[in-house]
Amino acid sequence: MDRPTPAERFADKVNTAGPWSLRRHCPGPCRLWDGSTNEKGYGTFWADGRTVKAHRYAYEQANGPIPAGLEVDHRCRRRACVAPGHLDAVTHRVNILRSANHVAMRAAVTHCPAGHRYDQANTIRAKNGTRKCRACKNAQARAARAAKRAPHLATVHPIRPRPARALERAA
Repeated sequence: MDRPTPAERFADKVNTAGPWSLRRHCPGPCRLWDGSTNEKGYGTFWADGRTVKAHRYAYEQANGPIPAGLEVDHRCRRRACVAPGHLDAVTHRVNILRSANHVAMRAAVTHCPAGHRYDQANTIRAKNGTRKCRACKNAQARAARAAKRAPHLATVHPIRPRPARALERAA
């Protein structure tokens, strides 16, 4: 009895009757991995003397080697899916921005909370890479300077109080 090939062993661990993807541009139902998974929910598979991620193996079997500098993204957002039509080789930045995590949600924001647009002229990059609104930062600095200066300004009192009759005539 011959040993099964890695491709045959892989096919035995794929559930082809998975659910349909709720995302656009994902043809057909998901093919879910029924084999072992790692702590993050990605399928793992033993091939060529080492453990590989199942979705990477499925992509390589369908499309050839993964280009250098790219990673495989699940367009259907299911980590256990190994359907070749649901997998794309993309940069890390694209993979992160396609997700629904806090980084992607922040990147999708186009205006600051006060309504100023984040554009080339109005955006300041902080040391940690976050965006700051230049208009809001300038307004905040002006308010801080005014608050600091206010106690030092002298209060102006009239030299002599005007009598009530003079105030009535002036009105």
